[in-house]
Amino acid sequence: MKTPEQLSFNLPFRTARSRGDFFVSHANTLAVQMLDDWQSWLQRKLICIGPEGSGKTHLAHIWAEMVAGHVFPADIPFDIPGDGAAIAVDGIDLIAKNPAAQERLFHLHNHLQATGGTLLMTARCGVTEAGFTLPDMLSRLQATAVVEIESPDDTLLGVVLLKHFADRQLTPPASVIPYLLRHMDRSFQAAADVVNKLDRLALDRKRPITRAMAVEVLETP
Repeated sequence: MKTPEQLSFNLPFRTARSRGDFFVSHANTLAVQMLDDWQSWLQRKLICIGPEGSGKTHLAHIWAEMVAGHVFPADIPFDIPGDGAAIAVDGIDLIAKNPAAQERLFHLHNHLQATGGTLLMTARCGVTEAGFTLPDMLSRLQATAVVEIESPDDTLLGVVLLKHFADRQLTPPASVIPYLLRHMDRSFQAAADVVNKLDRLALDRKRPITRAMAVEVLETP
């Protein structure tokens, strides 16, 4: 008989974002240290850069909780906060071609600078590469300190896989993670993609995830 944790259920998954859910490794330790030492940021602002799925949003929420601040998605309109606020703006590269959104970020940046606030921004790439079209915003971003999350090592990638499974309330057999680590692409996004495909396959077949499913998913273009 299959136990409940071995079955795949079509349930909304919950992304765990507490400090205890974040695994520190060589790839992200500098970013974690910089966020912990936020009071020493030059001009009280910082950009955290890392590939898709690297934990930038998770870190932004951890930081916001630590400083009693707020997280704003860059591509959703937000109100300018009170004086001296601590704000994280997540995914600023997503607004590089959006003049109105850049204008919002520009006014937020200037407001926080003028009132002693603190600004954390996250992005998947550098600001020049992102292609910001508002010159005044680009100049301010280029004058902001940057910390990067590196590509994952095996230890971190394994933890990322486990976290994606846990967010979906799935517990794969012990043989699945080592197999995935040996054969999957070495990226945070690949980890998210393979777990999503395994979840869908298990749901379609109404069966728990197996190593054979992992082989099938990785061998299917």
